[in-house]
Amino acid sequence: MHVFIGVVFLSIIVSLALAFFYLMRDKGTNNKTVNALTLRVGLSIALLAFVLFANYMGWIHSTGIRP
Repeated sequence: MHVFIGVVFLSIIVSLALAFFYLMRDKGTNNKTVNALTLRVGLSIALLAFVLFANYMGWIHSTGIRP
């Protein structure tokens, strides 16, 4: 579970780096930057939803102090 979350998080970082690369190289002449940022937002939302679902199902546990 932790490996999956780590891989998705790294893919979010790579997508952000690709967006920056396309922005600097193409100077905004095409939609590659927008597509990379859209992918990043989609992956971020999917990761958040998956973590919330995994916590609900009991696959992962929070490390906070319980009252």
